[in-house]
Amino acid sequence: MLTAKLIGIIIFIDNHRRHLYYKENRTVVVKNWSYFLFFSTFLLPLLQPIIMHMENIKNITPENFDDVFIDEIEIRQIDKFVCAEMGRQIHRYIKGMRGTKTMMENFEKAISTLSVPEKEVAIARYIDLNRKVLSGLDMKIIIARSIANYCDTFDYMLTMINDKRRMAFYLDRIKSKYVRFHEVYEENGKYGMKDYDGNVIVKPEYDFLRTCYVYVDDFVMMPVVAEKDGKLGLILPDGINTVVADFIYDNISLRDEYPYFEAKKGRKKVLLNEKGEECNV
Repeated sequence: MLTAKLIGIIIFIDNHRRHLYYKENRTVVVKNWSYFLFFSTFLLPLLQPIIMHMENIKNITPENFDDVFIDEIEIRQIDKFVCAEMGRQIHRYIKGMRGTKTMMENFEKAISTLSVPEKEVAIARYIDLNRKVLSGLDMKIIIARSIANYCDTFDYMLTMINDKRRMAFYLDRIKSKYVRFHEVYEENGKYGMKDYDGNVIVKPEYDFLRTCYVYVDDFVMMPVVAEKDGKLGLILPDGINTVVADFIYDNISLRDEYPYFEAKKGRKKVLLNEKGEECNV
């Protein structure tokens, strides 16, 4: 792909070089400034990654091939198989948490139409709330199964698995894609939340925050328990602090099953769902 793009650019430059410059007494003189500006602002940025790629190829030798060469097709395929394995692990997790067949089917349906990168993001968000998914999960087994699906022969599979550098690369890669936990931060005495990439998902406006690590069987955005002016309520980690349950409660605790919240207002106890609605169960 890079070679085809490079050839195309070279042909373009060759056809239009009369407009760019010519040498006169060993001095470069621009003949057509519009073409020169086009070349410097459009073509050079395109050439830069191609030149770097060609430099990498030039520096590869039989001795350092395994250390320098990066097989993008292999990485893309391993990513696909890892994603499928992570989805399978969540399927097992739902089953282990006594989830119903409908719950498992809902999860699979929710990610079935997503691309691999979109599935990676969705599964990472799911794991962020359901961190028990990682309990007892051996990432090396995930990688080994993915490599087995990728390889055409048993010998090549063993070669890949016994390659410590390659295994370390994929282990770091899988962690960076799926273990992406948010964090609570403090600013001017108030608390907020940031996602793994540092984006603010809850503005620092609260005296207390509690993430709801509860078992859920879909990709619903779970609210956060927040305290403001001595009262508790529920807000969404959506970056704009959407309130789903007003700050009128003296205490809000988590439950292991739906509805996920038990709130206390004076002597009255109520159950709240993820929308902040009071429920009768």
